Formats: sequence, structure tokens, C-alpha cells
Amino acid sequence: MTNSIHEIRDTDFLFVIGSNTSEAHPIIAMEMKRAVHRGATMVVADPRQIFMTTMAKKHLQIKPGSDVWLLNSMAHVIIEEDLVDHDFIQNNTENFEAVKESVKKYSPEAAEEFTGISPEDLRWTARKYATTERAGIYYTLGITEHSHGTDNVYALANLVLMTGHLGKPSSGMNPLRGQNNVQGANDAGATPIYFPGYQSVVDDEIRKKYEASWGVPLPPKPGLNLNQMMKTLGNEVRGMFILGEDIVLSEPNVSEVEKGLNAMDFLVIQEPFLNETSRFADVIFPSSVFAEKDGVFANSERRVQRVRKAIKPPGEAREDWRILLDLAESLGSPWDLKDPSEIWAEMARDTPKFAGISYERLEEAQTGGFTGIQWPCESPEDPGTVYLHEGGVLRGKGLFSPVEYRPSEELPDEEYTLVLSTGRTLYHYNAATQTRRDSGLDEKQSEAFIQIHPRDARKRKIDHNDYVQVSTRRGQVTCRAIVSGQVRRGSIWMPLHFSEARANLLTNDAGDAVTQTAEFKVCAAEVSRVSAPDPGETAPFPGSYFRSPTQH
Repeated sequence: MTNSIHEIRDTDFLFVIGSNTSEAHPIIAMEMKRAVHRGATMVVADPRQIFMTTMAKKHLQIKPGSDVWLLNSMAHVIIEEDLVDHDFIQNNTENFEAVKESVKKYSPEAAEEFTGISPEDLRWTARKYATTERAGIYYTLGITEHSHGTDNVYALANLVLMTGHLGKPSSGMNPLRGQNNVQGANDAGATPIYFPGYQSVVDDEIRKKYEASWGVPLPPKPGLNLNQMMKTLGNEVRGMFILGEDIVLSEPNVSEVEKGLNAMDFLVIQEPFLNETSRFADVIFPSSVFAEKDGVFANSERRVQRVRKAIKPPGEAREDWRILLDLAESLGSPWDLKDPSEIWAEMARDTPKFAGISYERLEEAQTGGFTGIQWPCESPEDPGTVYLHEGGVLRGKGLFSPVEYRPSEELPDEEYTLVLSTGRTLYHYNAATQTRRDSGLDEKQSEAFIQIHPRDARKRKIDHNDYVQVSTRRGQVTCRAIVSGQVRRGSIWMPLHFSEARANLLTNDAGDAVTQTAEFKVCAAEVSRVSAPDPGETAPFPGSYFRSPTQH
């Protein structure tokens, strides 16, 4: 996030796009509710009616995959009506003329055919965003999980730059991280293109710095990203070490992932709980959960916070860092690190963005009622950064990037007449490895479902709560049908959390050209009514392997 979570309450215009915020990010949604109750205007762009749309001034119920048309059309209006921030563009950006030229053909009238949004609503939204001083954009996987996800992000960035909504409070461009410490994992270099702190692996000087620091030669090119790894399992990728991820539930086109896992030479899992991927493991290291270890987390707003051990890990489970250090030593590389504070100190030493953050400072840090320190924080005297780009864009000049609409990789046809999107719900967390072990949460939402529009349901003779088979070119699953006007006609929606009816047996693994992020949000599908499944045919959730009946 360019800005901080607490700034949201003071925002006057919130553009929430591709984010089911109240269910996927309920704490951040509370700040959005505060802003609306104070009098702020919210616009939600989402193919579904969600709780956030009940609070919004306008719900732009776009057709799935049409984001570039929507955003380029907003840019068209802002430029056509001369609502741009000329001074900001002149002093802080480059390549504006290319975007100005590219969006000329994206009029609101032309956009209606692709997006389903009226020209009036589109123009109103563009004007309101451009003319409100404190206007922020908030987005998540509904923007990025497309074969054109990078284009979607560029189109959002163009809106921010042309209106000057950057480098000031309660504005900016704010991607909301989907799981705990995802920001921290990226900060630490858990990506094939960066060393810690977003330092490029192809930069010779940076690579030499890390070779000297780590005492090993390092390859001069990036490794494989996640989607590339999944597509080469059992071929180029013959062994894998998976920490805290259930890829058999969370990756797209997962039947192909399973084939790759079966062809692997060696698979190690490091997990606090057994999960679906555990079935393929040669070795399982029992690890600890957050309350059983010391360390730091970094949240969506770049805030580094201390995590303190409350209880000991049970049985043979151990902290992740201890497992990794012992593994390194057994491989002949003893690392002289005694506790998490030394591990953090090593990372911060070589990372300018974190250089001013120490465990000592984190123990004492208290700013504006909040604990922790937000990076960039480059010296012990640096208080941290509440919002980015104050006083000028960090790269020197903000780069406008023209983008053109490209349809999703797989669209409905005569055989598969519906569009399937997937996502998360309030009661479960990603692969549900933890949340489905809580009896209260599992009782609230105990089985998989799809949402289908009433007209689409009637056409298929499907009643509310019927069992249906959901099919795509990659597979089929059986689940309950929820007949609901929340979804657009022609669209269906399904949560990803349920191992008994894995949504990702259905999804398309076509990747974005830049990031290779898969297109979880759009694929062609069909739904048909079926008989209720025999209970004996339903695969048990892995939690039943080690929960007693009284805990179930």
C-alpha cells in the first residue's frame, strides 16, 4: 500500500475494485465503514453484489474480465474533461501523452458493451474520483488474478498519476494483501526476481553485495515463479520444499499439479497441520503457528511488528527458523544465527529499506497509537514512512503505461455457457488448513457451494440448495447451488476453501504475461443439477484424520 490503513477513515472518496473487503480483509473494511459513516463516498466495482456494495454510493457491477475497459474509460473522461492534475503530471511523471492517445477510443459509450456499466455511472465515477482531494484506490485479487492482471494494475496507476492522488494522506494506490505476512514474505525476497527489500537479482552490484554477505556465488538471472514451477513439476522441477502452502487446494488446474507431484523425485512439506498436499510428501516437518514462535510480521501497510511466543509448540513441532537452520547444518552449511532477532538483523543489514528497523526499536516503537515501524526506514533516527512518494515519486518520475483491452483467455461458448469466478469467504482463510479445524467456523460454513443467478438456475431446472455439478474443460466438482441475485446473469461464483469440492480443479492456469499469475477469476463453465452424493463417496476433510469426534 502506498498509504496506511488508518488513513482510510479520513478518505473522502474510496474506489474499491476487485476486492470483497468485508470478507477477505474485515479489519480494513472497518476503516472503510468509518469513512462512509463520516460522509465519504464509496464506489465498488465488482461482478458480484457483496456487503461493501450495500454501503456504496454506486455499484459498478462489471462483467468479469472487463477492468481495462472500465479503467481506460475513466481515464478517457478525466482527460476529455480536463480534470487532470497538470502540475503533478509535469513535475512528477513521464509518458503521459502515450496514455492520452491510447484512451481516446475508450469512451463510456463504447465501454458499456464490454463492461455492462452505463455511461452515466462511469462518467460520474471518473469525475468524482478526479475532483476529490482525498481519493484512494483499493484493490485485491479481483484485479490481479487475470491473464491481463498487470494491465489492470497499470490502468489503475495511470488514474492515480493523472489525478495527482499520490504522495499525500488518505489517497494513493493500495493493494490489500490476502494472507497474514504475505507482505513480509515478499519483503524478505520470497520471489524469484528480488533479493530482500525488492533489490533486483539481475543488478550486478546488488548481486555482488549478497555474494559477499552470504559467501556463495549467486545466479545472474531470476528463477521460476510459482505458475512456472507448477507447470514444470515432474519435468524441470524434480524436487520441492513447500512451507505453509497447500498447493493441491490453492493452485489452478490442480489435476495437472497432482500429475506433476506424482512424477516428482522428492517432496518435503513443512506444516503445522496435515493438508491435501501432505498426501504427496516424502518428508513432513511439523512446524509451529504464530502463537508458538518469536519473529516479525509485515502487514499490508508495510508495518513491521513484533510477534511474541505465547506457548510452546506441541509434540515434535518446532519453529520454522529452527527447522531451516538444522537442515542447513545437516547439508554442510552451518549458519551462525541464534534467534529470530539475529536473522532480522542480517536481513536489515543488507537492505536499505529496513536498515533503521531493529528489534530494540520494535520493542519500543509506538507512533500515533500504533506499534511497529513502516518501511522505508533507512536509519535508526528515521521514524518510518506513513505514506510513500511524499515529496516526489520514488523512481524519480512516475511512468504512465498505456494498456489495451485483451479478452480473458477462456470465454463462454456453446458448450460452457457461464463464466466462473472464485474467491474467499468471511469464515475461512485461503486453503482453510486452520479455519476448518475450528468447530464454530466450520459450523457457520461447512460445505462448498456456487452462487448462480435465478434466471440461469431456472433455465437449468436448479432450485436453491440443490446439488449441482460444476464443469469446465479441466474437471468437475459437485456442490450445493445457492440461487442468488448477488451474481450477474451468465456468471457463477465459488469459494476455494473446500477440499471435498475443489474449485481449483476447474480454474484456468493461463498466466499473466508479466507475473504469470493465473486467471482464477475467469473461465468458461457449465452447471447441471445432480442427485445428492452418497456420503461414502465424499472425501473427508484432512482435519478428520486427527481430530477426535468430540472436537469435530
